[in-house]
Amino acid sequence: MNVSNHPLHWPAGWARTTSSDQKDANFKHQGRRLTIADGITRVLDALRKMGVPSWNVIISTNMAVRGDGLPYSGRRPPEDTGAAVYWRPDQNSEAYQCIAIDQYTRLGDNLAAIAGTLDCLRAIERWGGARILQRATAGFKELPSSASTNASAWWAVLGVAQGADFDTVRAAYQQKRKSTHPDHGGTTEQFKAVQQAWRQFQEQYDE
Repeated sequence: MNVSNHPLHWPAGWARTTSSDQKDANFKHQGRRLTIADGITRVLDALRKMGVPSWNVIISTNMAVRGDGLPYSGRRPPEDTGAAVYWRPDQNSEAYQCIAIDQYTRLGDNLAAIAGTLDCLRAIERWGGARILQRATAGFKELPSSASTNASAWWAVLGVAQGADFDTVRAAYQQKRKSTHPDHGGTTEQFKAVQQAWRQFQEQYDE
């Protein structure tokens, strides 16, 4: 599976939170609201405590990434504040596990929520529930695509030729994602269709 740091690689089959249902969070750091950098630090620290090194982690968002693949902090935040964190428990694991959260209005808070979830999972193991932890984390493996055979072809939804190259499709997706967003005059169904089309293209591209 080819997971991208940018743009956001939302796990197939996971429902998205609409902007109207998002809420503010109360995550703080030294009395101030969290930055994106704070959220990244919390995620990497939580996974490190679970024995997962940073090089085995992919933090996927719609924030532009630095040379090390991590999202920038201090720049204008993306419209889509969702975050998905992928990791492999050890070097011998082929499949990624994933937690994705988009219920908060700020990217740093969604990252912090992922870190908090990871801390809770680690606590289960610390309290002697190793088998429970295995079952719990198994539920966070990326689900297979739920694309329906009746769904519109991804290239038709994105308005590109079926044989278009990756950069062309990505540019079309980014434009469609913005124009169909409910905050910009689109509808939730249109926005979801664009997200699904992008996932279908990525799955085909990875094959």
